[in-house]
Amino acid sequence: MVSLSYLLRFLEEDAPFGDVTSEAVIPEGTLAKAVVIAKQEGVIAGVEEAKAIFEHFGVNVAIKRRDGEEVEKGEVILELEGDARAILLVERTALNIMGRMSGIATEVRKLVEKARAVNPNVRVAGTRKTLLKPIDKRAILIGGGEPHRFSLSDAILIKDNHLALVPLEEAIRRAKAFSVYKVVEVEVETLEDAIKAARAGADVVMLDNMSPAEIAETIEALKREGLRERVKIEVSGGITPENIGEYAKLGIDVISLGYLTHSVKNFDVSLEIIGKL
Repeated sequence: MVSLSYLLRFLEEDAPFGDVTSEAVIPEGTLAKAVVIAKQEGVIAGVEEAKAIFEHFGVNVAIKRRDGEEVEKGEVILELEGDARAILLVERTALNIMGRMSGIATEVRKLVEKARAVNPNVRVAGTRKTLLKPIDKRAILIGGGEPHRFSLSDAILIKDNHLALVPLEEAIRRAKAFSVYKVVEVEVETLEDAIKAARAGADVVMLDNMSPAEIAETIEALKREGLRERVKIEVSGGITPENIGEYAKLGIDVISLGYLTHSVKNFDVSLEIIGKL
């Protein structure tokens, strides 16, 4: 689960001086029952995070559907009992977290299923194209994907801007010498650079913005050179839900998409007060 201290930052932003509406109209000490409901079908995520925030404010939470489960429209995800003001204070923050995480998890599940229908061993990964890494990366995992790097500190990924300053083989040599514990990945855009990277000792070669035909040609060249088994092949750039199967069937190892975190649609969840206690 994402840390409570991180989650509470969202609530502090939403209610820096409390919930003035609830404080104005709801008598202190009012107890209520409420439910959180899915308004569409998909993969639910963020349940544990929502539970943690509600419980922090003394609300009793019963989980009816768990992270990673597929839900139908109208299903109850959480049942809540406690102080009415506390429930309404947390409501929007909890729903925002669940909505974003469930939207990501739902899309990841769809893409994983599409890709593995033609390549059972391929992994679908997110990227760092987000400022909400803790919740977005966890949502990707819940959906069945790979989070990729969590931060710049996790693994070495040599990109085009690095190669604009240091030659490819030299960059890999320096990266390998820097640490024996860090995976070294190199982003390339041509068949020739893919072969150079594999020969120089890269652990992962990312084929960036290459068409399926170019990727197939590159993989065949790596096989002829006896290099294919030395590296993992990741593809990225221009991949969509519509064409992901065309890439997956090429025998690659990983497909990464920034789309999973920068463009995915929120999942619709709502909270309803169903009565007083």
